[in-house]
Amino acid sequence: MNRAREGRPEAVNDLLERHRVGLRRMVDARMDQKLARRVDASDIVQDVMLEASQRLTDYLRDPRIPFPLWLRQLAQDRVIDMHRRHVVAVRRSVNREQAISPPGNSDRSSLELAAQLRDHELTPAAHALREELREQFLAAMEQMDETDREILTMRHFEQLTNSEAAELLGLSEPAAGMRHLRALRRLREILGDTV
Repeated sequence: MNRAREGRPEAVNDLLERHRVGLRRMVDARMDQKLARRVDASDIVQDVMLEASQRLTDYLRDPRIPFPLWLRQLAQDRVIDMHRRHVVAVRRSVNREQAISPPGNSDRSSLELAAQLRDHELTPAAHALREELREQFLAAMEQMDETDREILTMRHFEQLTNSEAAELLGLSEPAAGMRHLRALRRLREILGDTV
């Protein structure tokens, strides 16, 4: 941080690169699946890195929040902007997109390519089971209230520490830990009903 304040370009690059993986996890966890079909998470992260490098001098002059949280806020703003642009906007909404070929009549070459790319270690039955569990998990998350979903997303998808999640939520570390445990219990109860 101090070297970046001095205006050293390599320090700025190092500082931003140190946080790229965490930003990617955050963007992946927050992006709508429809949006992800149109906009690559890597592109959003790259845009955030560019914006951060352009605004870094202002941030360093008056750092009101820790640097990783500032980057996270920029990324969250970018995801919201992309969501508005591609999902909410009526004319270009991903909700209006249609498949090129009707379901069931997929292009043979696409099927062959998918077969080559799929995980050879995963049997069709195991793949189906994994997808079923994934769908059950997503449905369970939708049944939870916003605060529970938020703490679980931060801790398990974004892989934030308890102290980072506490700071983002404006809670003490013990309170964030308790909120996380309660959310896990609720998730387990919901999944117990469906599994």
